[in-house]
Amino acid sequence: MKKLILVFLGFSFLFTFSACVTSNDEGHAEDNQAVVAKNVILFIGDGMSYAQIQAAETILNKQLAMQSMPFTGNSTTYSADKLITDSGAAGTAIATGHKTNNGMIGMNADSTAVVSMLEMFADAGKKTAIAVSCGITHATPAAFVAKNINRNDYEAIAADFATTDKLDYFVGGGRNHFQKREDGQDLLSGMQENGWQFFDELTAVVPTSTKFGVFVADEHPASVLEGRGDLLPKATALLIKQMSAHENGFFLMIEGSQIDWAGHENDSAYLINEMADFDAAVLEALQFAKKDGETLVVVTSDHETGGLTLVNGPNKDYTRIHLHYSSGNHTSVSVPVFAYGPGAEYFTGVYDNIDIIDKVMKASGY
Repeated sequence: MKKLILVFLGFSFLFTFSACVTSNDEGHAEDNQAVVAKNVILFIGDGMSYAQIQAAETILNKQLAMQSMPFTGNSTTYSADKLITDSGAAGTAIATGHKTNNGMIGMNADSTAVVSMLEMFADAGKKTAIAVSCGITHATPAAFVAKNINRNDYEAIAADFATTDKLDYFVGGGRNHFQKREDGQDLLSGMQENGWQFFDELTAVVPTSTKFGVFVADEHPASVLEGRGDLLPKATALLIKQMSAHENGFFLMIEGSQIDWAGHENDSAYLINEMADFDAAVLEALQFAKKDGETLVVVTSDHETGGLTLVNGPNKDYTRIHLHYSSGNHTSVSVPVFAYGPGAEYFTGVYDNIDIIDKVMKASGY
């Protein structure tokens, strides 16, 4: 009987200890009072996998901020109907935890609408925001807000954005899908009647208690090479500042949208500049999270684009690399997941993209 009591006490101690494991200021697990993530910042590098990260680090000659995050995992990306996913299906998988067919957003493969983590957090009383370097009606951001069997039905997706009560702030392109529409409607007028404010650039935003959107382009924003500037880090800083005082916390999704487009074009200069902008936004979030102590930062990707490999340079002496593309499209290779903050330890190992939402919600105490 004494042995049984000792065994029971041992298991009780282990359970108590494991329940108190959290992450410290460096993002490592430690024995401390359990902490859940009050805030969540999710980064999606569209088209980014390991080769894109290593290429950026090599060419920029520095460690990327995302590579400093202490917990790492590996995610598979296939869709419900294809071995190689598109951004609509992958964005939906990350946002909702449901596999769907390529070309669909915000619903599972049988066309049933499903709830995204953004909507869950809004229902829990958190502020929510999206910032992207594409139009906000594009596949990945749309997967967090809209429900449609066709990711290219931009005007219907814009209508979903206009009528949702789950989103508080956004930054990106796509103004024309709200105003220059085939049906002649001006969705922004109706949104303004419901308390929204709209700005044309980040520097025009003034502190406000109302919802706001920043349209930096009528269609898609320019690339960094074309003069877009540091859109993502500035948008990240702005939205964190806007939401960080909210007593119930916030959810923020940032997409490095044009990493994917650079991969499609097999354009290395385009790729590295978009990676730099995306990682600068990650750094903004990490700096806030390290001071805040209640913020989970997760960086991942929807899929890889371009079949990028880093091969021996033209001098063939193994001292330089050459960026070699085997495809102008998406591939099926797995993608990284990096995490920092409360619950970051949940993101280690190998898993599928539909598991990310469960890990995010668990880290947040749901």
